[in-house]
Amino acid sequence: MKFTLLTHFKEFEKRSNTGRLVLDVLGDAAEQVRWDRLNPPAGLVEEIEAGGAALVYPGAASENDGDLTGISHFVIIDGTWHEARKIHQRSPYLLKLRRVCLKPAATSLYNLRKNQKEACLCTAECVIEILRNKGRIEEAERLEDRFLAFIRPAGAMRGEAPGH
Repeated sequence: MKFTLLTHFKEFEKRSNTGRLVLDVLGDAAEQVRWDRLNPPAGLVEEIEAGGAALVYPGAASENDGDLTGISHFVIIDGTWHEARKIHQRSPYLLKLRRVCLKPAATSLYNLRKNQKEACLCTAECVIEILRNKGRIEEAERLEDRFLAFIRPAGAMRGEAPGH
């Protein structure tokens, strides 16, 4: 199983990015590819053409099956929801991918950015859900432990002191 994080250039410098947790925990099973509108990543495009890959991205209710059967390569757009929409709309090669929507068991715990979409997960939480669904429980738990240590206590947002 492989994970490709198609990352918006702004995310590389953000301390709130959870993609780096995925890379640290999963090692060679994960890669980060910088998104470039004018120069699509050739290796990723070839892998998409070969089949077996899917894009983890919210979709219409009819696409929300959560069925991950037969998928060996997961592509996740790594950026804010605003950036992710742009990347999806401006990348014709992504439109060729099977699209899967996750059905998380719980709401997102990610609290490092404002204006998060309700019922959506951050990059690390998506990977945790996929690993669990595929029976890779130890890896899911390792990533979840790293993720929980990474996020701030509930209610703490940009510069707010806990308890104030």
